[in-house]
Amino acid sequence: MIQVTDQLCIPKEELRFTASLSSGPGGQNVNKVSSRVTLWFDVVNSPSLTPEQKELVMSRLATRISKDGVLRVISQQTRSQLENRELAMERFAELLRDALKQVPVRKKTRVSKGAKLRRLEEKKQRSAIKHGRSKTIIED
Repeated sequence: MIQVTDQLCIPKEELRFTASLSSGPGGQNVNKVSSRVTLWFDVVNSPSLTPEQKELVMSRLATRISKDGVLRVISQQTRSQLENRELAMERFAELLRDALKQVPVRKKTRVSKGAKLRRLEEKKQRSAIKHGRSKTIIED
């Protein structure tokens, strides 16, 4: 089980892993050993997520989810396939946690009347200063 939040756990059976050649560190092994791990999670058909959670994940992680509704997380940081698998699961949990966070509703605010008046007064003063700098020709 992968603990995402206090209320949400994803069984490892819902995850699918594939290994492929990594472009990261590995020296000569990089061409021989499949150390890159890709984690696949079917968001649409997951029994662990509620419909509301599925909708949130689909909208907030849209760039990482395929048209079939499958989330993909890749890890190729280390030379070990096992470590990359663990890193991919951690990243997966972090992504879901961030996607399911409740964003506080923004309260609309207004600029106070006093602030508007102060701004206009400052503009008038600045205008008077600049006007005083200009050359004025006085005819007698």
